[in-house]
Amino acid sequence: MNLSALIAISPIDGRYANKTAILSAYFSEMALFKYRILVEIEYFILLSKKKLSGLPVLNKQQQENLRAIYQRFNEQDAVKIKEYEKTTNHDVKSVEYFIKDQLANIGLDKYKEFVHFGLTSQDINNTAVPLSIKEAMEEVYLPQVAYLQEVLKDLTEKWKNIPMLAKTHGQPASPTRLGKEIAVFKERIDQQLNLLKQVPYGAKFGGATGNYNAHQVAYPEVDWQAFGKEFVNQILGLHHSFPTTQIEHYDHLAALLDNLKRINVILIDFARDVWTYISMGYFKQKIKAGEIGSSAMPHKVNPIDFENAEGNLGVANALFSHLSEKLPISRLQRDLTDSTVLRNIGVPFAHTLIALQSLEKGIGKLMVNEEAIKIDLKNNWAVVAEAIQTILRREHYPEPYEALKDLTRTNEPIDEKRIHDFIKKLEVSEKIKKELLDITPFNYTGI
Repeated sequence: MNLSALIAISPIDGRYANKTAILSAYFSEMALFKYRILVEIEYFILLSKKKLSGLPVLNKQQQENLRAIYQRFNEQDAVKIKEYEKTTNHDVKSVEYFIKDQLANIGLDKYKEFVHFGLTSQDINNTAVPLSIKEAMEEVYLPQVAYLQEVLKDLTEKWKNIPMLAKTHGQPASPTRLGKEIAVFKERIDQQLNLLKQVPYGAKFGGATGNYNAHQVAYPEVDWQAFGKEFVNQILGLHHSFPTTQIEHYDHLAALLDNLKRINVILIDFARDVWTYISMGYFKQKIKAGEIGSSAMPHKVNPIDFENAEGNLGVANALFSHLSEKLPISRLQRDLTDSTVLRNIGVPFAHTLIALQSLEKGIGKLMVNEEAIKIDLKNNWAVVAEAIQTILRREHYPEPYEALKDLTRTNEPIDEKRIHDFIKKLEVSEKIKKELLDITPFNYTGI
């Protein structure tokens, strides 16, 4: 079922398919089939271990044969499920029928009615989907963010000694260092990742309305709540939500999505800052032969990677927001709205992945223009006024803030000479004057 990038409706399957293809193993319909089959098979195996009447304990080979159904699941198998769905108009039931067919192939046909035993479709969906999200997070998202964090860490160290004029309200402010400003973003992301790793992957597993009704009526001697907890927590590695309605609360998933959204907001902030530094001339960009920045202006080298990242992060966050606000809401014990929107869960992940790759590409093109940074510092000697008035406060000099305000709050240029002339006229000791004269926009950078 190959899809040409040229006819795909969404750019994540079209223009950016090479950047997002890795996510198809977690969020495509075929992947959803595979995760559903995994849940059904592992449930079947655990049922057999409880020595229920009518279902013997499966031996090691039988268990391996069962697991091979999802381990070797392929596109042809997915097509078979879709064929079932043409008749059933129910995707989970179609998965059940597919598994029953497979049981016949491995000599377990007489136990096929224990497939999906006592379950509702949401017991499968609400375990398969969080499992796919968990694995996508662990195997794709977190490694990608970790790589970006390493890049930022390297830049922090590489640029730690480059003084830079800060801009607050867009105006010249107390100098900072380029590496430190990069470190701010890394630290913000680190903090959010720490929170992210605390969010459990909630999963519902408890029958038609969450009470194990069918399980309890068939085998009242079994502690089904303990069974569900064992299955979800230990077998699947998720967090068992109980009690529930027919569906998962989605509160934990909403927390996860909101956390991802916050990380994306930080990255948007980063992209805009770098874009601005490029426009200020603080960064140049490496030029690639043959590339064109404008169809009309041959000279242009645009910060397109940071713009691409910002745009994709915005689209991702719009979807993260909708999903986190919608999913925890369901009419009474269940309605279908969660199912249709949850099919889009991979879309914001895809846009986020595109953005992360764009940021990494854009960062790789950056070249610090130290000359432009130095010129900006040299042209803004007024920023040392804070340092001067603070030392004068220390020395009990009368109204130092007001004295510096009168000097610097003007439309006239404030250069090194004007600052030094002011210092030399101060009624302070020569030692203090020397201390003040040693302060420059290049060394007044704090810790």
